[in-house]
Amino acid sequence: MELKILGSGCKKCEELTKNAEIAVKEDGIEATIVKETDFRKIMGYGVMSTPALVIDEKVVSTGKVLKTSEIKDLLKKYV
Repeated sequence: MELKILGSGCKKCEELTKNAEIAVKEDGIEATIVKETDFRKIMGYGVMSTPALVIDEKVVSTGKVLKTSEIKDLLKKYV
């Protein structure tokens, strides 16, 4: 499984990354977490508001910092 955090690397992006790392670790999911800061690539996902979370190339959230519990709920749909 691959999770991508799309954004400029701002505080909100870092917080989303941290929450994703905690969610993956707590649920024992094998996943790679990638930070994507290239705006051309971000636009390729159709994302206009960051931070955004992508799970296995599907955009699942844009424009907000998801809580760890919210990320866990999303991950259950992909495991």
